[in-house]
Amino acid sequence: MTISPRSARLALEDGTVLSGHGFGASVDSVGELVFNTSMTGYQEILSDPSYRGQTVLLTQPHIGNYGVNSEDEESTKVWTSGLVVRESSSRASNFRSGGELSNYLEQHGVPGIEGIDTRMLVRRVRSSGELRCLISSDTKASDQELVERVRNAPRVADVDHVLAVTTKTAYDWTQGYQSPFSPPATALLDHGGNKITSSRRPRIVAYDFGAKRNIMRSLVAAGFDVVVVPAKTPAAAALEHKPDGVFLSNGPGDPAICTYAIEAAKVLVQKVPTFGICLGHQILGHVFGGKTYKMKFGHHGGNQPVMDKTTGKVEITAQNHSYAVDPKSLPDSVQVTHINLNDDTVEGMRHKELPVFSVQYHPEAAPGPHDSLYLFGRFRDLIRV
Repeated sequence: MTISPRSARLALEDGTVLSGHGFGASVDSVGELVFNTSMTGYQEILSDPSYRGQTVLLTQPHIGNYGVNSEDEESTKVWTSGLVVRESSSRASNFRSGGELSNYLEQHGVPGIEGIDTRMLVRRVRSSGELRCLISSDTKASDQELVERVRNAPRVADVDHVLAVTTKTAYDWTQGYQSPFSPPATALLDHGGNKITSSRRPRIVAYDFGAKRNIMRSLVAAGFDVVVVPAKTPAAAALEHKPDGVFLSNGPGDPAICTYAIEAAKVLVQKVPTFGICLGHQILGHVFGGKTYKMKFGHHGGNQPVMDKTTGKVEITAQNHSYAVDPKSLPDSVQVTHINLNDDTVEGMRHKELPVFSVQYHPEAAPGPHDSLYLFGRFRDLIRV
């Protein structure tokens, strides 16, 4: 059942044009098409700043049936360029629902399209790589005109998306887990690190490259006092907060563009323990002298298997990234600690001499697997206070 009779088209840069029904905002929007294999969590995906510049194709065929609510937002707005689904629910049925998905997209000015063969599109992206696309409700433009608009649009790598999503000013984040559905605090404990004997809460500076709210909640739940700073904060300014550690957050786009973050991190890793997630992980790759590369279709979903090479343990993880660290470019001083079991890409690393480590995946996943929450405890254990 469609929720709107409005006609819409999805145009790809390879010349493909598909017809469907529009929902959400009646606007045209260009993004880079990525598919996400999560079965739930569409609101968290839509509000994740790491998706800026991307149009998300969801493989779960029925989307919107449990609605949306303010508790599940990972930021203040929808950052995706658009949403592509097989079928969008016209009516939510859930005791937590505060609204309908279509209205939510409309409020944030983001278009969606349904009635699309999403299985075919996923296969297209897997074979051709991430493609620029356009969701359009323009009934007058020809298919070729829509394709030309897509081909003339910038790619994700052409824009520094971090500067569009980061906070403008520094602030303290004090909220831990609030929901009764949150994981227990014991899930954040790490049993392999240095045990903390002091009751003082360590203070950390968290660089906001597009940080998700649940990362900040997890840091607080793990025992940190958190001050969040803008992405372009120089190392000297971060150190003025007298941090016991530094956290480098997730974020959108090509990490190689973020030279300001790389330069700051080069100083910070020599001063204080540092933990990076996703883009923060990629930035640390550059800090160590390595390189990153664009993956064919990335990892986007809540079911990616990762093995900890130091223990042999396998974690089911949530991921959202189109770039990866090249292991061959890393120096001997860096150990690859985690790998993806689907394609052997780097999922985690640590410096052998400095108290610095990072992972490519999202231990804070909400909703998502909780296998990796211990990493926040590991960061806590790394800091002696």
